[in-house]
Amino acid sequence: TLEPGESASFYCSVQAYALADEKEIAINVEEELAKRKDFVEEVTNKRLHFHCPDNTITTLFEMSKIRASESIFYTQGGLMHAPGGESYYAAMWCNDQAEYVNPFFPFLGYDKGNESAMTTWLSYLKYINPEYKFVPWSIICGGDDVFGPFDRGDAAMLAYGASRYCLERGDKEIAKQVWPLIEWCLEYCHRKLNKNGVVASDADELEHRLPSGDANLCTSSLYYDALLSSAWLSEELGKNKKEAEIYRLQAAELRQNIDKFFHSTVEGYDTYRYYEGNDVLRSWICIPLTMGIYDRAKGTLQAMFSPQLWTENGMLSQSGDKIFWDRSTLYGFRGAFAAGYADKALDYLKKFSTIRLLGEHVPYVVEAWPEGGQRHLAAESGLYCRIITEGLLGFRPTGFRSFTLTPQMPTEWNEYSLGNIYACTDLPINIEVSRNGKGKLWVRIEKNRKTIKTYTINSGETIKVKV
Repeated sequence: TLEPGESASFYCSVQAYALADEKEIAINVEEELAKRKDFVEEVTNKRLHFHCPDNTITTLFEMSKIRASESIFYTQGGLMHAPGGESYYAAMWCNDQAEYVNPFFPFLGYDKGNESAMTTWLSYLKYINPEYKFVPWSIICGGDDVFGPFDRGDAAMLAYGASRYCLERGDKEIAKQVWPLIEWCLEYCHRKLNKNGVVASDADELEHRLPSGDANLCTSSLYYDALLSSAWLSEELGKNKKEAEIYRLQAAELRQNIDKFFHSTVEGYDTYRYYEGNDVLRSWICIPLTMGIYDRAKGTLQAMFSPQLWTENGMLSQSGDKIFWDRSTLYGFRGAFAAGYADKALDYLKKFSTIRLLGEHVPYVVEAWPEGGQRHLAAESGLYCRIITEGLLGFRPTGFRSFTLTPQMPTEWNEYSLGNIYACTDLPINIEVSRNGKGKLWVRIEKNRKTIKTYTINSGETIKVKV
């Protein structure tokens, strides 16, 4: 019984256990709450802090860091990042973990995130084979089992994520452990090149939910970027100089073949077909833009933000349908910024972020609809953060202590900054971008509370940085 003005606190837990041989776990809820507060404080206030004039975007960025980082579990296979969403636990995928979120963790510098990424790479190392049979899509049951009856382009996903991750971590010993996986995946993709010089696969990450032909735009684009990252990584590891040269030559040839094979006019837009025979717009036409391929940027951006594809929930997976998956929209925003369309990208990003943070299904980006009822899967939140790090700021790792920046500045902004960046550095760095009042951008890089680099550049100009 409570008297007027009095209060009482109580806690409850939801547990599942076998009555025959398990017991309810005694939980110190106050201790767990304190740990949760410490975790939120660490990932929001101590790591990768983004500041810009738009409070909705900065808030969703902070929320996304939490969601991307919290879905990590202790398993018999080690710390494991999993999608979550009341469906996927103690399991990891080549797209969700390897491609989407693992390349984000070195920016954040979150120890458990980086450890979970290493679980991904070392677990998949067990499945490379001399016959070059495709690797499983996912490793499940805490590492005790696998799933994946056909090739979704998973080797390209692994090579893309692992090569970027190793450069960003900046740790030679870690890179040495992961290199055999990268090398195998690159060779696998090379062996899968078809007569048109693009990578064949049975499907893409949607696993036949939508058609993808015998060779799709995603798989070849991922392989292209992986070749570039792996060339830099090979040099950092002191491998034979010819190896990096071969990777770059293969990348250059693949880039030409991507344009020859996939470039097409689709529904009146000068963009890409997703596969041979594809005659409707697909959301994944955006992916070359995230890999530095801007040859068809203008028509692709027009198609992305067209009435055929764009809705308040981002891009439809294909025109004429109602399905949407946030992952391709998040890639699309990153690509739009990177390609130099900052004003258009910001305009649509503001509206999209408002829906995801303040709309009817909040406070994170989602997996898909109608499938799963817009589950808040964790890796997609990593993709939201990468809109800023790789899209707006244009951060591209080129070595253990080097990277390029291609900052974009929307017309309505005068400045933005990213603080406590842990990628490609031994100590966290801060990067500020602002207008200098003379039509240029001023970029300042700070490390250990000291300014170490300053640049005056045009918006969209690329600078090479060593720290």
